Amino acid sequence: MYDSIAALTKEDGWRAEGAAARVHYDGGGTRFAVEFYADAERVLYWTVPADSEGETAAGTAAPVPREEIPDPLRRRIRDDLAAAGVDPDTERRVV
Repeated sequence: MYDSIAALTKEDGWRAEGAAARVHYDGGGTRFAVEFYADAERVLYWTVPADSEGETAAGTAAPVPREEIPDPLRRRIRDDLAAAGVDPDTERRVV
């Protein structure tokens, strides 16, 4: 496992998935999955379908352009990356 992935799993809600780490975030009625890929040093954002009770529902996640992500979420991700020893500017890199 990458050191950066192991370090991220110590932050609130993050879990390891191979060469990536993932966290879910609910914000403004929208549920997001955020993924950090250690190999590419990139962060991707996805919307996650939710049922009427806010639980993850069956369906297809869809990528979300970075400029459509709420600022508080982007700040949280940069803070988590920094706490894990990853350059927080990684969050700003485009795919």
